[in-house]
Amino acid sequence: MNANYKNSYKTTEKELVSLSVYNTGFQKCHPLYQWGPGVRDHYLIHHVIAGKGCLSVNRKTYALSGGDSFLIYPGAEVSYTADAKEPWEYAWVGFNGSDAPILLKATDFTPDHPVIAKTPYGSEIAHQMRHIYDLRGNDFESTVEMTGRLYTTLALYLKGSNHTPVQNNYHTYVQKAIAYIAANYSYPITIEDIADYVGLSRSHLFRSFETVLQVSPKEYLTQFRIKQACYLLQNSSLSVTAIANSVGFDSSLYFSKAFKKAKGVSPREYKQTHPPFS
Repeated sequence: MNANYKNSYKTTEKELVSLSVYNTGFQKCHPLYQWGPGVRDHYLIHHVIAGKGCLSVNRKTYALSGGDSFLIYPGAEVSYTADAKEPWEYAWVGFNGSDAPILLKATDFTPDHPVIAKTPYGSEIAHQMRHIYDLRGNDFESTVEMTGRLYTTLALYLKGSNHTPVQNNYHTYVQKAIAYIAANYSYPITIEDIADYVGLSRSHLFRSFETVLQVSPKEYLTQFRIKQACYLLQNSSLSVTAIANSVGFDSSLYFSKAFKKAKGVSPREYKQTHPPFS
């Protein structure tokens, strides 16, 4: 008997900066069920609960079975197919955010080998992914709860990792810079301020951000401020000028230009088309 089911959920809001769940679900596949070839614009972890299948990425094919996990990186062309005789059942969670590349680089996943065989904490990972699905919802509380469970899930992959943490590397610098930005974004901080706090030259800070997040420190700071502005636009009655001041822009005109460049609409248009979190 080849029973088939699929339960999935996609969020409509992705405004948390550090880590956000994009989609989640679980599926028992038909024989030879296939996704792809295609690409994703976010990270996507699948954990195989039972059965067999294969993953094709970067001209390599990996045979997978119960207890294995695989990670799809943003922009990587992949396809994956259920076995003809023992089609797999898996759970998945898609996500992104500034913490994502930092956390994933501390796991045993790599772009050259995006598979972890017989994940040590497989049953716990499956349990946490099911919790993420059970918490699905687009209200702010659900978003925060799903993200909390996602951190727990990723912590299990870190716990089972063979990596030895390297101190004072690019990831450490970026984490420290992100913490400073999160605490001070509402003030008129500069990239020089961030570099001084981290203890780097401006050029070294730039290299660190480009290596880890593929954005410059200035781009990250602007993105962070815009995301905080989105939350205030949805959940406060503050004027655009007040919101600009609250997220570190000293000019409401510059804020409006930066916001429209990032979101494609003006702050006022965004507020009209995005209802508040319930």
